[in-house]
Amino acid sequence: MRRLLRPLAVLGLSGVVVPFAVGGTVLASFLYLPLPAALPPTKPGASAVSHLLDASGHEFGQFHAFGENIPVAEQDVPAVLDQAVIASEDRNFYDEGALSLTSTLRAVWANIRGTVQGGSTITQQYAKNAYTSGQRTIVRKLQEAILAAQVSRQLPKHQILFRYLSTIYFGEGAYGVGAASEAYFRKPVSQLTASEAATLAGLIPAPSLYDPLVSPELAEHRREVVLGLMRDQHYLSPDQYAAAMAEHLVLASQTKPPVPATLFYPPQQPQIAFPFFEDYVRRYLLAKLGPGEVFHGGLRVETTVDPRVQSAAEATVAGKLNGTKPPVDMSLVSIEPSTGYVKAVVGGRDYTASQVNLALGGCPARPPPTIQEVVTPTCWDGGTVIGGGGGRQPGSAFKIFTLATALSKGFLPSRTYPAPDAYQVPNCKGPGCTIHNAEGRGGGPASIASATWASINTVYAQMIRDTGVQDVAEMAKRTGVTSALYNPQQFGLSYTLGVIGVSPLDMASAYGTFDNHGVKIDPTPVMKVTDSSGKVLLDNTHPNGDQVVSRPVADNVTDILKGVISQGTGNPNANLGRPAAGKTGTTEGFHDAWFVGYTPTLSTAVWMGNSDSETKSLVGINGVGQVFGGTIPAQAWHDFMVQALQGVPVTDFSQPPPLIAPPTQPQGVSQGSQQTPAQTGQGGPYLLEPPTPSAQEPTTTTTSPSSGTTTTRPPHSTTTTTGLLPTP
Repeated sequence: MRRLLRPLAVLGLSGVVVPFAVGGTVLASFLYLPLPAALPPTKPGASAVSHLLDASGHEFGQFHAFGENIPVAEQDVPAVLDQAVIASEDRNFYDEGALSLTSTLRAVWANIRGTVQGGSTITQQYAKNAYTSGQRTIVRKLQEAILAAQVSRQLPKHQILFRYLSTIYFGEGAYGVGAASEAYFRKPVSQLTASEAATLAGLIPAPSLYDPLVSPELAEHRREVVLGLMRDQHYLSPDQYAAAMAEHLVLASQTKPPVPATLFYPPQQPQIAFPFFEDYVRRYLLAKLGPGEVFHGGLRVETTVDPRVQSAAEATVAGKLNGTKPPVDMSLVSIEPSTGYVKAVVGGRDYTASQVNLALGGCPARPPPTIQEVVTPTCWDGGTVIGGGGGRQPGSAFKIFTLATALSKGFLPSRTYPAPDAYQVPNCKGPGCTIHNAEGRGGGPASIASATWASINTVYAQMIRDTGVQDVAEMAKRTGVTSALYNPQQFGLSYTLGVIGVSPLDMASAYGTFDNHGVKIDPTPVMKVTDSSGKVLLDNTHPNGDQVVSRPVADNVTDILKGVISQGTGNPNANLGRPAAGKTGTTEGFHDAWFVGYTPTLSTAVWMGNSDSETKSLVGINGVGQVFGGTIPAQAWHDFMVQALQGVPVTDFSQPPPLIAPPTQPQGVSQGSQQTPAQTGQGGPYLLEPPTPSAQEPTTTTTSPSSGTTTTRPPHSTTTTTGLLPTP
């Protein structure tokens, strides 16, 4: 057998190594032999405006490159900017050739194996931007290498660097350092300081990620990293480094910005009708098509925004924030579950003051190697649209995923659990091992349905113990929470109470999955995109989804959530007078408050909190002593939904089929993780809401097909839950 395997192994190895070696020899010939090849003409730089259309076909905004007419001469670019870019992008720029052959072959080999790998020199990056399509293909990578070698032969280093800085994309529609300096700092490039130069250089690897208008914390971190590289490479003296480090990034619109500071400004763009929705569309298209198409392609972008619904969302948020001051803020996202079309987005109180789109959230950082994620976030795979920050904890609004997991395992809504004032996590010792209800009160047994209406923490801790924490995390990920992650070292039974950051967009989408009978359709702000020649680049006019939750389970989740509005923590503020389902959420210390809910045609998430902190409390807001999810957020959800649903016929949810528990179903399916987060403290990271006198079975609602009127019949019996307090 060994005699047979040895020649086969040699043959297989030669099939890989020989072509790779030959390719390397050919590539080296093109790169290093003095071939008399002329450079091709650079790509056209003229910008064609892209037009944004609403769902009715009316234009409401445009995309175009910023500052293309700002002339910049080579002598205008300060040495400190050249140094910042070289330090962070290509420290051997002046000493190396056009490229590193080994790095290029390594990148080609990585691409053959399906892995994207960079490592390009500045000369290569310029060749890619100026002469190639920029597509991530092996052919393009080889073409880039050959063109870089030609550029290196024909142009001196200082001209290559200047041309590179004149063509690269810096975010916010700004191409070239002249436009970038005006866009972010409102000054000519010649006046840039070391801190400002480091900020711009830090944008180059990922402009959408390190944009200070979107992610101030990440931008500040990148600025400090670049300054450190400039110090280490002796471009800055210790004193210069210390002075620049002290000039932290600060948005110029703040009332009294500190001194010293690196002030950056909001974008200088014409006023548009729906700025937060436009921001979402722009980020979505940049992720799908890249800046070249978005800002130069002359696109026709047919979006999903409904002007009437969007205006209602903006008016609702403005109305609820009236009488408050920053940093108190609110965000709202509304989605059509059957299509995934996003109908309205409000990312905060004022887009002109802050471009951090709180509606879109963010993506959690990867953990250290010592922590192994069992469930990894979808956003780690790329393609997820983020708007800044890391998302906000949803509180008990996250319990829907434990509920769905329990029902999918055969648990019946009538199944009961003890509902004590405190629940001790099994096999757990030390602080954070006890989950409490509010004010130390407890009560008798509660069914899964009534525990959902009253949002009883101690019952849900037992439910996730029996279903398994990992399965709940997978349910959240499967239904649309792109930030859903789980590892047993960090998370325990308190996972059901909402310990991960989420975005309003994800929550509206995930709740919409249950509204859509368990079919998940990815959210999108775009129906169709065509370029200037009429070629279709994106087409979402026939959205398709996946059945990620069985229809019986999804419809029974909806049936239970109806009781939250009719008689639970969402009553009376979220009661629309028509069939609706939803859930409240409030985090410890009243830092974040949510209401997420849906009707048969629309799913909407509302978040309220402080835009600059996840630890400030929402207390004393417009006469509300402590802001729970069932107070101002539920009121905002109600006010918006009433306006958005005007003229929409009243329809009821489908009657859910009865769930039948398997005859062998044990009381406890699995113990799951027995750990809890270290910061749970008294009662975990979540509080309970004010008490309600009782929890009742859901009322029966029917709709007349002929008249469209809705009739509500009281329940046959009432289950009183004494001593139990509802949670968010």
